[in-house]
Amino acid sequence: MPPRFLKLSDVQEILNISSQQAYALVRSGDLPAIQVGGRGQWRVDEAELESYIARQYAVAREHLREREAR
Repeated sequence: MPPRFLKLSDVQEILNISSQQAYALVRSGDLPAIQVGGRGQWRVDEAELESYIARQYAVAREHLREREAR
């Protein structure tokens, strides 16, 4: 069974982004996450990551529609 929660390093790898970009997504609230453990390590629910990806596809589609309408 795959883990439900992903480390930010997992998010980085999946999205092919830097650690700073992954943290910025969490800090901005664009990618909901929780802090766990005594050191406050960030974890992202896999479902939240999939939802974020789906939202980004919707944004990209809308952007393309707007460009085509010009």
